Amino acid sequence: MKEVLELIAKALVDDPDSVSVTEVQGEQSVILELRVAEGDMGKVIGKQGRIAKAIRTVVKAAASREDKRVSVEII
Repeated sequence: MKEVLELIAKALVDDPDSVSVTEVQGEQSVILELRVAEGDMGKVIGKQGRIAKAIRTVVKAAASREDKRVSVEII
């Protein structure tokens, strides 16, 4: 799941070297923290959060195959 999120984010931004994904394990779920450059924040979030919502949907679909709960936070 971490790799899927990183691949999607690097394809969207202008500076793919600044993309980093941190995985935080919880009791019930996994939190993926996505960090991008300040100038690329709008490209990852999209108009009215549509791209961010689509990213979260794809990552949750990948996680459901492994029977895990995942949330994506864009920092």
